Amino acid sequence: MTTGPQGFDLGRLLAERGAERYELHTRHLNHQLPRMLRTIGFDRVYERAEGAYFWDEDGNDYLDMLAGFGVMGLGRHHPVVRKALHDVLDASLADLTRFDCQPLPGLLAERLLAHSPHLDRVFFGNSGTEAVETALKFARYATGRPRILYCAHAFHGLTTGSLSVNGEDGFRDGFAPLLPDTAIPLGDLDALERELRRGDVAGFVVEPIQGKGVHEAPPGFLRAAQELLRRHKALLIADEVQTGLGRTGDFYAYQHEEGVEPDLVCVAKALSGGYVPVGATLGKDWIFRRVYSSMDRVLVHSASFGSNAQAMAAGLAVLAVMEDEGTVAHARATGDLLRTRLAALVDRYELLHEVRGRGLMIGIEFGRPDSIKLRGRWTMLQAARKGLFAQMVVVPLLQKHRILTQVSGDHLEVIKLIPPLTIGEREVDRFVTAFTAVMDDAHGGGGGLMWDFGKTLVKQAVANR
Repeated sequence: MTTGPQGFDLGRLLAERGAERYELHTRHLNHQLPRMLRTIGFDRVYERAEGAYFWDEDGNDYLDMLAGFGVMGLGRHHPVVRKALHDVLDASLADLTRFDCQPLPGLLAERLLAHSPHLDRVFFGNSGTEAVETALKFARYATGRPRILYCAHAFHGLTTGSLSVNGEDGFRDGFAPLLPDTAIPLGDLDALERELRRGDVAGFVVEPIQGKGVHEAPPGFLRAAQELLRRHKALLIADEVQTGLGRTGDFYAYQHEEGVEPDLVCVAKALSGGYVPVGATLGKDWIFRRVYSSMDRVLVHSASFGSNAQAMAAGLAVLAVMEDEGTVAHARATGDLLRTRLAALVDRYELLHEVRGRGLMIGIEFGRPDSIKLRGRWTMLQAARKGLFAQMVVVPLLQKHRILTQVSGDHLEVIKLIPPLTIGEREVDRFVTAFTAVMDDAHGGGGGLMWDFGKTLVKQAVANR
């Protein structure tokens, strides 16, 4: 194939058109994204990335404490995953014939199930929301019941089925009618049992640690919920799309609680290695046998790109790296270090309310201060829009300290840290030093640049009403 004037040359295309990135998005994609990025000063131009770092066009490095919302569990461009993808492309496999059984899906399922000994089978899709959709369908069919329970403030995806079990109204507004599912408060066993008594519940889908706000299920809740569900012949569905694959210091977050064995588990994000979209729904044998009950039903649930060779190779490489490099234990130790150092600052800064989480999934929550001067500024922000103070912290972390973070959800005064699981003490030091400097600025008597930016956010919030 030629790469001359009539051929395709990716390098040349990026060299010629790469500078148009923000204009192209404005014209052809979600036009609000570049607008938002410019408003908060996030309209950077990143040229390359490796591990836990980006580099901009001037060669400045940026520490990534967001990991693409958890997708980059091993950081960017891990050499083992990268090589696996080169290898699978070079192999020229007969992929996605639809009428054969390739080895890679079976090998990845086998390796994934080795970390999930009470589960038996896997369905591979293309994303986290698709993994949840699969679990919802399987639970309904296997139990013969229509209703799914979920938690207030939960996030399970944005396709219509997953949106029906999404606990945030801001995502649901304008997309009704949704499926007739029911929310309960996280940790409320009485509410769970009350709904189960109605006899129409297929299952209960829950994040062991909610991504929005980083709220953990209370101790003993998952085990008690599992007992109630079994008594009422309903299924426990663990959404581990963000928390799974070592994020919280165990392979799955539900494993923090002894005796919890979900009937269905959803994973995605980190399984991709940051390269090829992939989702997986793991389940018990009897559930799969009911869904795929005959040859007539062999394709009753499928995905056009599910189990493709590139995604399977990436997943196999990710699990191999995690096992070889002790990624889960490393995430637990590094997360404990980061959380401990941040928690030590709570008594020092009155605007810092709480530090919580597990492993490398950490929530930093801000709250109403006691001093009169700070309280007045806080009240001004809250009157305009809840969540502006957290955004005020995120912006100087990027602009002054070159650290990428983001708020944990709309109208929340919480920053969520979900960095690559490969970060170490050097990155912990850099973040804590920068965060301390931002907190010093926020508590300074003269207001400073941070509060000046807060006034800009207030004006923008009022204008958007």
